[in-house]
Amino acid sequence: MGSGKVNRLALLLALACGAPAAVAGDWFERFKDEATDAALHRFLYAMPKGGDLHLHLTGSAFPEWLHEVALAEAAQGIAYYVKTRIDNCAVEADQADAYLMLHRTVDQRRLATFSDCERVEYQALSALDAEARAAWMNSIRLDAAHEGRDEFFERHWQRLGDLLRNPHLVAEILYRNMRAFADEGVVYIEPQVPVFGFLDRNGAPLGPEEVLALYRQRLAQADARTAGVTVRFQVSALRFHPDAEQVVRRIYRLASEHADIVAVNLVGREDHDRGHPLRFLDTFRDLRRAYPGVRLSIHAGESVRPDSHVRDTLLLGAERIGHGLNLIQDPQTLLDFRHGPYLVEVNLISNLLLGYVHDFAAHPFPEYLRTGVPVALSTDDRGMWDSTLTDEFFVAVREYGLSWAELRTLGRNSLAFSFLDDATKSRLLAEYGRRMDQFAKNFQRRGVAALGDVQPLRRGFICRHYGLCEGDGDKEGVRHGNG
Repeated sequence: MGSGKVNRLALLLALACGAPAAVAGDWFERFKDEATDAALHRFLYAMPKGGDLHLHLTGSAFPEWLHEVALAEAAQGIAYYVKTRIDNCAVEADQADAYLMLHRTVDQRRLATFSDCERVEYQALSALDAEARAAWMNSIRLDAAHEGRDEFFERHWQRLGDLLRNPHLVAEILYRNMRAFADEGVVYIEPQVPVFGFLDRNGAPLGPEEVLALYRQRLAQADARTAGVTVRFQVSALRFHPDAEQVVRRIYRLASEHADIVAVNLVGREDHDRGHPLRFLDTFRDLRRAYPGVRLSIHAGESVRPDSHVRDTLLLGAERIGHGLNLIQDPQTLLDFRHGPYLVEVNLISNLLLGYVHDFAAHPFPEYLRTGVPVALSTDDRGMWDSTLTDEFFVAVREYGLSWAELRTLGRNSLAFSFLDDATKSRLLAEYGRRMDQFAKNFQRRGVAALGDVQPLRRGFICRHYGLCEGDGDKEGVRHGNG
């Protein structure tokens, strides 16, 4: 990477001017300059991290997790079926879109309501052969060049179907996220958890309180308690839904009543005009008159066109902005963001795959970071991108030449701008500082040997976009010498 050469030149100039020889982070610049992509990714995987403040729980489920957890539900009498062919069965006109969607997943109760013709279009998830199973998994990954935001917003979630009505399955996905994040050195997550539309294993509707109780039960199990990841919830409303204001009222009240729900969010594509922020201004003002202490982290600025959505979302009361891509096109609001108190939750891989930027060079993230706008990296729907938080850091370092100080800032921001209680936040911040100090000290002393036997998880995105796949020959971890 060219940034290492630039930084070494700066070091020489500093020495010529009588500056101290030891420059903070120079060891990292040397490492970046010499490291292969594989070695850099391994380093970043092993590096301590703070939190992920922007992840949709159901979108964070890797397809193989969904497959395993769905099959495990057979022990509870729940079987799932996948649409693997279309026989042109007669259906009602308002059901045509769902009918024509391959790889839609339904449970046995829904399958029983279909006509004889439709039922034979489905295969048991447990009976799919290797080819059909791979096709089902690929149908919920955004991994092909022709796919984009329409495929994601209008097909991915719909294909998951009845999997997302089973709270036990979703609770297990929460635990698997905890375990995987812990492997990356993450200590805090703030997932956006669904609470509506669930059924128990007998098919009876469940209310939000019952769903939250099931999440808490899963978090109380020994494996979750010892995972080393602190969890707090966000609850959200689909911003363009006809009854969105009523949903906001329900989740706002819910957040006011439960300490582990730390924020309310508005989600959904912003190019749907019915979801514009000011639609909710009177609703939030009314709710603030009735309920204290409810905080807002709201999607805004996930758009290629200039608009006032980020500014308007601050008017709603948001303290954090999800995405904030087009903030760069609103100069006055951008100035208001400099040095806080607001934070932008940046999702680099999401923005690329959904076509909001055509390549990483077009992303405003480095401009935000280097002009004092508080930012933190997050994963959004990482299961559907087939990526990790490490991958977000890898993109940031490789594409923008991040310094060690900037890496520390990103991790610190992800905890400092969290909605944790003060005591827990202070503890995690202090631990983060100690972990980063120790990691840097060990690496400066031992080099790549300090990483020990760390084997980074390399998902599909990083393999496809950067060629970082298993067996890439990275043994020494450097470009030169014996690399």
